[in-house]
Amino acid sequence: MARILVAEDDLDIRELISLTLQFSGFDVEAVEDGAAAVKAAQTNQGQFDLILMDVRMPHMTGYEACRRLKEMELTKHIPIVFLSAKGQEAEVQTGLDAGAEMYILKPFEHDVLIRTVNQVLGEK
Repeated sequence: MARILVAEDDLDIRELISLTLQFSGFDVEAVEDGAAAVKAAQTNQGQFDLILMDVRMPHMTGYEACRRLKEMELTKHIPIVFLSAKGQEAEVQTGLDAGAEMYILKPFEHDVLIRTVNQVLGEK
């Protein structure tokens, strides 16, 4: 069973994503911001198979958290997918430049999320 870390500051969205993933058979840990995501990835010794992360979060943006995770030996192998309502080309490119594998625009359908997760995990 794949382990997925979800970093999303909106509680309702975080719970919806977590439940969707759990219903599809994934083991999920959810945190409220980028700083908590970096800490969780370190605490779990980089044992996540995927990180789903919002872009705009308090304390540390998703972009910054992604850059930090990609700089650390322990976590640089973990694929990161951004979830964001900010879909301008420059925003997407910033996410990819930070080290993300993909960028999913909000709002998204549950099947799009699961299909993307399975695609990224299959490429890993």
